[in-house]
Amino acid sequence: PDERFAGLGWEWAPRYFEHPDGLRQHYVDERPAGVAAGEERGTFLLLHGEPTWGYLYRDWIGPLVADGYRVVAPDHFGFGRSDKPTDDDWYDIARHREALGRLIAALDLDRITLVVQDWGGPIGLMNAVDDPDRYARLFILNTWLHDDTFLYDEGVRWWRQAALDPGQLGGDMPTGVIVAGTMHRPDVDKARVVAAFDAPFTDEASKAGARRFPFCIPFGEPELGEGDRQAAARAALRDWDVPKHLIWGDADPIFTWDWGQAWAAELGATLDRIEGASHFLQLEAGADCIAAVRSHLT
Repeated sequence: PDERFAGLGWEWAPRYFEHPDGLRQHYVDERPAGVAAGEERGTFLLLHGEPTWGYLYRDWIGPLVADGYRVVAPDHFGFGRSDKPTDDDWYDIARHREALGRLIAALDLDRITLVVQDWGGPIGLMNAVDDPDRYARLFILNTWLHDDTFLYDEGVRWWRQAALDPGQLGGDMPTGVIVAGTMHRPDVDKARVVAAFDAPFTDEASKAGARRFPFCIPFGEPELGEGDRQAAARAALRDWDVPKHLIWGDADPIFTWDWGQAWAAELGATLDRIEGASHFLQLEAGADCIAAVRSHLT
């Protein structure tokens, strides 16, 4: 219900794309005032992961539009204002990847600056390497692409197991508490964060998508997680000459600073360190992230 999204400091008008199966996917699509369609500096495509939605980029959309960019921020199915099938088995990574691809094609996005984090990384980067002519630049934040060399530490393995056994998370997946609990910067309004990431879910059944992302991590479910396709995308990124920039929260216990440094070296990418920011750095350190993004734009 729309009223669940009131009072969150979220001012962007909802838009919906209907997929062939009749499901609606929510997205934000903002353009700079007084600029004709197609005359923007390019398009920022902002992708969230688990268990979040486009609100993660609350502090990005306005500044990027003011800088002359079109900004598109979709919610994956099962999250935000997008439709939420309640059958856990409905969800797999191919479905998310294909839905994003249809949305990009329907909106005819081009000159895309892609921003990805968490599961937005595999979903977005697999789409990018499949259709590279649409993309101008990549910003990669605290995420990964699977291959046989990637070391999943105990934190990731515990998270997957906890998502499979809701009792370990208090009987349900407390999405707002999970997101707010990662944030340690003193200026974060944790009550608002909890409200923002609880807002999309009305009951346990509506959280099927949030439960399913951890299940699909490729070390546990290589087919549902598209492990082979992720590995191919990771290899393709190494040889792709599009500008690549990593922006990394150095307090993330899941995708660590050490991993960020190693991946930046592998990709030949620039690397900006966001000190004291954890996994959801887009929201925890929005101004610092925007400053890092702007430093690489020409």
